[in-house]
Amino acid sequence: MQESLPLDARIHVAGHRGLVGSAVHRHLLAQGHENLITASSSELDLRDRDATFDFYREQRPQVVVLAAAKVGGILANDTYPADFYSDNVRIQVNVMDAAKEYGVQRLLFLGSSCIYPKFADQPIREDSLLTGTLEPTNDAYAIAKISGVLHVQALRRQHGLRYVSAMPTNLYGPGDNFDLETSHVLPAMIRKFHEAKVADHAPVTLWGTGSPMREFLHVDDLARAVVTILERYDDPAPINVGTGIDLTIRDLAHAVQTAVGHAGEIVWDAEKPDGTPRKQLDVTRLTALGWAPQIELVDGIRSTYEWFLQHEQEMSR
Repeated sequence: MQESLPLDARIHVAGHRGLVGSAVHRHLLAQGHENLITASSSELDLRDRDATFDFYREQRPQVVVLAAAKVGGILANDTYPADFYSDNVRIQVNVMDAAKEYGVQRLLFLGSSCIYPKFADQPIREDSLLTGTLEPTNDAYAIAKISGVLHVQALRRQHGLRYVSAMPTNLYGPGDNFDLETSHVLPAMIRKFHEAKVADHAPVTLWGTGSPMREFLHVDDLARAVVTILERYDDPAPINVGTGIDLTIRDLAHAVQTAVGHAGEIVWDAEKPDGTPRKQLDVTRLTALGWAPQIELVDGIRSTYEWFLQHEQEMSR
């Protein structure tokens, strides 16, 4: 299937102020899409079923990118599992049910690579889903996202809807969350190394051993993948989105340290959890659609640090 998104299609980017949603919104605007539908969380709480249904009844989107979610790093997921489960399940169920009710033709649900088993064969294929136990530090979030995948499949099976789901790898880029309590590993490193540099290149302590392998994708590359998937993919199975290339957390730390210009010591706190040992995605299905990442990791880290410097003052308020 190959079907271009009409430039006048009414597209709801749910979560347009978040890391993913803002990148998708920027990309669609740059492509010339004229009818983008947005609402901030203060204007529309997607956890509220009645409000979500009212919004869809009034706005009547034709396409939905479901990027709205409660997200966080290993500490936040491990500390607030009930919140991550409850908020995400409600957002997903409300949006997908409202989309079905009010005639949305295409919907892309964005999940996460954490849906796959902790010890899945590498690189992780889409058919690894539900074949093993999850990483316990974020299992509640993962189960919520798995339920979203199954909801997409159920809507396809029962109602014949052309809804799909995509599982991105670890994302980073402009608009990221740099709060040390709730952020993911890469933006947390940027902030830690920057603050240590300002403090006369003080030592930086990082969680774990540095040995886990992780894959990172710039969010602008994800945004391009979103459009490719909406136009060219129509299958009940989720589709992975990543670079297909990973590196150790230790190597990532050195790359971030270099980009920031920190010259101090790195201390690894092995008493803290490492998480899943490796998460490298098999992106064969996506590359077969003609998509490939364009932003190299070192370039992406550098530009993300520049964005952080430009917005540091407003983030500290």
